Amino acid sequence: MHQFQVHPIVPLHIGNYDISLTNSGLWMLIALVVIIGFIALGMKRELVPGRWQMAVEELTGMTEKMAGATIGPEGKKFEPLLFSLFSFILVANFLGILPFAMIPGLHPFASTSHFSITGVLAVLSFSIVLIVGFAKHGLHFFTLFLPPGVPWYMQAFLFPIELISFLVRPFSLGLRLFVAIFAGHVLMEVFGNFIVDGLNGGPFGMGVGLLSFIFVVFVSLLEILVNLIQAYVFTLLTAVYLNDAVNLH
Repeated sequence: MHQFQVHPIVPLHIGNYDISLTNSGLWMLIALVVIIGFIALGMKRELVPGRWQMAVEELTGMTEKMAGATIGPEGKKFEPLLFSLFSFILVANFLGILPFAMIPGLHPFASTSHFSITGVLAVLSFSIVLIVGFAKHGLHFFTLFLPPGVPWYMQAFLFPIELISFLVRPFSLGLRLFVAIFAGHVLMEVFGNFIVDGLNGGPFGMGVGLLSFIFVVFVSLLEILVNLIQAYVFTLLTAVYLNDAVNLH
């Protein structure tokens, strides 16, 4: 499980507080640099767009359509948030599966395989939902937990159920992303060890190693799909929760 271990790279302490730069923080900074570089390359605004410009326009167009279709006319103001969430999660996911380990002494780190990271992203998204909801509707925001058309004597039972399901959202949002990335990396590590052990296990071991290699190939392809889906689902659910805060649906 060494691939999930967080360790300091640049030790730094201020009093009793440890603010060292860790491998997790380093790979998140790398993700930030990749995103900034990607956007910078697509900001030329040429009449005939190049590949980078088209890629950036497709990505921003996707978040624009998501915000408009999910939130409505007010979704425009939330496009930067949705774009930031999607691009960061997507890049962080893909950095974790790139074969950097082929370089001696270098091992990729999937920051989204830690619940401390995905949980913070989920709490951040949920906090924005609460701020938007109370800023726009005040205490009327609590009517979100009272389904319309329900008799008054049933509302006393439905209100706590709706409230609890609402409060569980950040936990499920962060846990879904964490589990998907964590599980994929564990599978690749386990079957990768089967390949190495199979090379030293005679004919039977070679057969097990071959089957494990085929399985790793399919898991790697599945990981690419999972990385895309999880980034999209996290962003889409954030947009859905923002729609509840804005429109009280």
